[in-house]
Amino acid sequence: MAGLIEAKQKVNSIKGQEVDCVINKGRNKLVKTKVVVEQVYPSMFVIKPLIQVDLDRLSYSYNDILCGDIKFL
Repeated sequence: MAGLIEAKQKVNSIKGQEVDCVINKGRNKLVKTKVVVEQVYPSMFVIKPLIQVDLDRLSYSYNDILCGDIKFL
């Protein structure tokens, strides 16, 4: 539970800022790009890539941070 609260606080602290991000798309496919956290909701957040990249989705849950599917650098 504490990890989830920390993940929410981290996403809230970088909202609206340009940050480097690594996204795990599965099967050893990693995408490293610059993103902006656009919107923050109680159970998910929305990112916007600053360059054109092949992403399956643009919204992630806080559990994706805990699982390592998305990392903010």
